[in-house]
Amino acid sequence: MKRPNVIFVFSDQHRAQACGYAGDPNVKTPAMDRLAAEGVCFTTAISGMPVCCPYRAAFMTGQYPHHHGVFLNDLCLTTDAKCIGQAFLEAGYDTAYIGKWHLYGHGREKPIPASRHLGFEYWKVQECTHDYHRSGYYEGEDPGMRYWQGYDAAAQTEDAIQYVRGRSKAEQEGKPFFLVLSFGPPHDPYDTAPKRFRAMYPPESLTLRENVPEYQKKAAREELSGYYAHISALDECLGRLMNEVKDCGIWEDTVFIYTSDHGDMLHSQGVCLKQKPWEESIRVPLLIRYPRGRRDPGRTDLPVNSPDLMPTLLDLCRIPIPDTVDGKSFAGEILAPGREEGDCGKIPADGRAQRGDFLPAVLLQCISPSGEWHKFKGGRPYRGIRTPRYTYVRDLNGPWLLYDNREDPYQLRNLVEEGGFRELMERLGEILCHVMREAGDELLPADVYLKKWGYQVDFLGTNLYDT
Repeated sequence: MKRPNVIFVFSDQHRAQACGYAGDPNVKTPAMDRLAAEGVCFTTAISGMPVCCPYRAAFMTGQYPHHHGVFLNDLCLTTDAKCIGQAFLEAGYDTAYIGKWHLYGHGREKPIPASRHLGFEYWKVQECTHDYHRSGYYEGEDPGMRYWQGYDAAAQTEDAIQYVRGRSKAEQEGKPFFLVLSFGPPHDPYDTAPKRFRAMYPPESLTLRENVPEYQKKAAREELSGYYAHISALDECLGRLMNEVKDCGIWEDTVFIYTSDHGDMLHSQGVCLKQKPWEESIRVPLLIRYPRGRRDPGRTDLPVNSPDLMPTLLDLCRIPIPDTVDGKSFAGEILAPGREEGDCGKIPADGRAQRGDFLPAVLLQCISPSGEWHKFKGGRPYRGIRTPRYTYVRDLNGPWLLYDNREDPYQLRNLVEEGGFRELMERLGEILCHVMREAGDELLPADVYLKKWGYQVDFLGTNLYDT
């Protein structure tokens, strides 16, 4: 049976709520809506440590941050674990990476040596930039920086289109490809989307989420105007790439994914950006279309976590899952019922969906708060779980947050602060302890983990990386 191509597109800081198909009354995302309608939409996809580098390292290794060690931004992924690009390359795939990397940790503008490309052969990458109109990249092993023309996401998409055109011929001859397209937007700065997209979202016309405090509503509307503009620009890029895959005649033989590394609070709960355990920070879009898999497109509330992505994609392509992987395959949610045994390799029994309000549960982590959520702004180490219904979080002092997301979707009632929920809290606490034991994790002060990994940070907890 022919192995499928895989196109994995992900953006930086796109929260799950900010999509048309998810019910946002403002944003226009026709391509994402189409992908959601044609594929499987994971409504409880979670960024277990909602920060750029920890997510990217989890995607690469299938490991939790306390195992791969990248639990702060601007750290270098130095794990000996086999990474996803290497696994696809060894399985006979052509591999490509275009866009933001953020796993080298030795300066955001330096070239990344070939030994750190982690199995990706086609390489047009910069470590990190959020200057979307003067965005550089390095090609292959060339140490000279080049620049994307215009808005970088559009230029990167065009490069991905050219790659797909070239690879589609090789694919027809039996050599599939694995392409990762990594966008910088909609990460702030919010006001730098192309002008025609900014014009779509006058701030005064926007409807806010119910958990934005009154005194922050003006700022929220101004920032959301640019945030939505970036998302619509990315949606156009996504639509162009999807159409090209169809035009090349390989749409039915391609697993196509859109997701993001974490969300953005944007003044919900009175805070901004990420790292926090609230819905706007931890929940991300996750859309997977695999025509040869599940016959009936639809939605699932199965909670899936960042380390689950690598084993799932390998499983779908019948590539062995390395023993170093922590995550579980959720390929069973994508494949058609009644498929022939062995179509997609072995799916662990405990990776299948268990229905109910409490299980399955995925792990939420903040090992060492830093950056914009440092300790002087309320940042704290925490561990928690997100189940199909509940969010439960503990910090070093004990229970911190408990939300019934079905009854309280905007998380306006913290049940830890109310009486009458002791039994619920105890049950969720037991599940959290079980999930942490299974992951080999402990809730300890940040200094314990910083010392273990030998990291030096400033007084705000931010990594002092080599510039």
